[in-house]
Amino acid sequence: MTADSAAEPALDVPAADSPEQIWTPDPARAQSSGMAQFAQWVGERHDVEFADYGELHAWSVRDLPGFWSALAEFGGVRFHGQPTAVLGSRAMPGAEWFPGATLNYAEHALGPGEGRADTDTALIFAREDGVERIVSYGELRDQVARARAGLAGLGVGQGDRVVALAPNCVETLVAFLAAASLGAIWSSCSPDFGSRAVHDRFAQIEPAVFIAVDGYIYGGKTYDIRDTVDALRGQLPTLRATVLIPYVNPEATLEGTLPWAEFTASSAPLEYQPVPFDHPLWVLYSSGTTGLPKGIVHGHGGIVVEHIKAIRLHFDVGPGDRLFWFTTTGWMMWNLIISGLLVGGTVVLYDGSPGHPDLGALWAMAERHRVNVFGVSAGYVQACVKKGLRPRDSHDLSSIRAIGSTGSPLSVEGFRWIADAVDERIQIVSCSGGTDLCAAFVGGAPTVPVWLGEISCPALGAAVTAFDEAGKELHDEVGELVVTEPMPSMPVFFWNDPDGSRLRAAYFEDYPGVWRHGDWIKITPRGSSIIYGRSDSTLNRGGVRMGTADFYAVVEGFDEVLDSLVIDTSSLGKEDGELLCFLVLADGVSLEDVQPALRSALRAELSPRHVPDRFVLISEVPRTLNGKKCEVPVKKILAGAAVDKAVSRGALANPAALDPFVALAAG
Repeated sequence: MTADSAAEPALDVPAADSPEQIWTPDPARAQSSGMAQFAQWVGERHDVEFADYGELHAWSVRDLPGFWSALAEFGGVRFHGQPTAVLGSRAMPGAEWFPGATLNYAEHALGPGEGRADTDTALIFAREDGVERIVSYGELRDQVARARAGLAGLGVGQGDRVVALAPNCVETLVAFLAAASLGAIWSSCSPDFGSRAVHDRFAQIEPAVFIAVDGYIYGGKTYDIRDTVDALRGQLPTLRATVLIPYVNPEATLEGTLPWAEFTASSAPLEYQPVPFDHPLWVLYSSGTTGLPKGIVHGHGGIVVEHIKAIRLHFDVGPGDRLFWFTTTGWMMWNLIISGLLVGGTVVLYDGSPGHPDLGALWAMAERHRVNVFGVSAGYVQACVKKGLRPRDSHDLSSIRAIGSTGSPLSVEGFRWIADAVDERIQIVSCSGGTDLCAAFVGGAPTVPVWLGEISCPALGAAVTAFDEAGKELHDEVGELVVTEPMPSMPVFFWNDPDGSRLRAAYFEDYPGVWRHGDWIKITPRGSSIIYGRSDSTLNRGGVRMGTADFYAVVEGFDEVLDSLVIDTSSLGKEDGELLCFLVLADGVSLEDVQPALRSALRAELSPRHVPDRFVLISEVPRTLNGKKCEVPVKKILAGAAVDKAVSRGALANPAALDPFVALAAG
C-alpha cells in the first residue's frame, strides 16, 4: 500500500521540529551486540548485506519465512519433530507457523547451553522487606524437576490447566516451568487481585491444580489471603488439588491444601514433553473492564522464537547478563522477562512496592545486583521525575546499559530525566506492544539511536504501519496502528471461542486480514514512532482530533498534578458535550492554584479547542488491575450507562474510584 497525499490525517498533533538525538550507539558496543551478530550471520548465509537496521527490518517483514527460520537457527531453537515449512499459511487470523514442528518452552529455558551451566546464576530474587535469594541453573533444574514430579503425581498432563495466585517469586517461576515441561497450560494472577477478578479469569479455563501463596507484602504491610484462597477452591469445581506456598509466614497452613514442601518432596528426571509449535503455553487475559476478561492463548513455539528475538536481539541480553523489569505475575511483562532464561541470562525478580520505603528502592536493588537491563513503567519514571530523584547522585548504576519503559507512552520529560538524572550513556528503550501477543511491535535496538520522545524502531518481523479510516497507509501522519503480516506470537485462539468470532472481532473487523491494535501511531521518516494513546478514547474537539497521551503529557508535567483523566463527552452525541479533566492534586494544592497555568499550557502546547470546559477534583483515577486508566468505561458512565454495564468492578484495582463519576452522571 502507498500513502495517499490527499487523505486527511487521522489525528492532529502539535507541530514539532526534528527531535534531538538523545542517545547514540557506541560503535564498539553496537558491533558486538546480538543484533549486529545476527545481521552478519544472516548476511553470510543469505548472501545479502544490510547497511543499517532499516534494511534488516525491511528484509524481516518482506521475507517472513527467511527471517523466522534464520531467527530459529541463530537462536538455537530445539525442534524434536522437524517443521515441514516455516509458514504454512500467512492468512490473518489463522497463520500457520512451523507446521509439523514439536518443541517445548521449558527445554529452551533449562536445557544445556551457554550461560546455563549448573553453577551459573539463573535467578536473583529480592523482596521489599529485604528477603533475597540467588538460584543457580542447577538449583532451578532440581526445583523444576521436583515440581514436575508433584504435578505428575496429581495426574497433570498435556493440555491440563495449572493456575497460580502468586507473586513474582522463585516458586511461581518453578511451578510455571514444571507445568510447561509437561505440556500443561499455565495461567497466573497477582495475589493482590480481588477474589472476583481471580475467579472471572481462572473459572473460564477449568484448572486441574491451583497453586497459591498464604499472603504477600506490599508497601510495608503484610496481607494474609488464605481466606481468598479457600473461597476460590470452592468456586473451582475442576480442581484436583490446591498447593499452598508459605510465602510470608513459613509456618502458614490451610486445611485441605497440599504444602509446597510436600508437593516438591520427591524428584524425578527432568524431561520435556514435545508439543506442537502452536500448543498452548499459557493463558493471559484482557483487562475485563467491559465483561469477562478474554483468555488470550499463546503457543510454545511462537513465544520461544518471539522472546529469543526480543531479548537476545532487541534488549541485547546474552549469557550471564542480568535482566530486570518491575512487574507482577498478572502483567505480560512477567511472561516476557522470565524468557531471559531462553538466552542463558539471569532474571532478576522483585516483589513488593516500587515506592517502599521510597522510590529509590529499585535503583538500590539495581546497584546491589548489577542489573544490565532495567525495566519499569512510564508511570514509575514520571513519579521519579515529580519527586526530583537523581539516582546517579546516590547509586552506582554503571552496570545499567539500557532502561526499558512501557505500559503507557514515555513523556519527553521522562526521556530527559533518564539522560540527566540517571546517565546519558544509557539507552532508553521505550516500547509498545501488548498482552495480545506478549511482545512489542515497536521498541529499541542496540544499533539504533534514540530520539527525544520517540520509540526508536519497529521490531524485527513486525510489519507495523499507520492506516487512515479507509485503510490507506500514512507516512509521518498519525493513524491506526496496524500490522499487515502475521507474527508467531499472535494468539493461537481465545479461550471459549470455538469459531474464532471473538478473536476476529477484537483485531480484524475494521481492516480484514490486517491486525488493528487500537492505538494511534505516527511513524516518522527516521523509522521511529510515537504512540498517542488508545484510538477509542480520542479527543475530538471541533474536528481537531488528538490522542489522550498528548493531553496527559502536558497536564501531568505539572508537579502539582499527581494524576489525571480526560474525557470528551461531546463524542457521546450530546449537544452540550464537554471536555472534562479530572485531577488528583498534591497535598496542599488547590484547583485555583493550578487551573490558570493548566489552561495556558494546554492552549499553547495543544490547541485552544483542547482547553477543558471544566476541571474536576477527584481523589484517585480509576485503573485496571494492570494500572491502565479507565477512559472508555468512565466515558460510558458519564453517558448514562449503568455502572455494571459500563465496567466490571472486579477488573479494577480501585473500584470505589468510580463513585464520583457515577454521582456526576446522576447529577
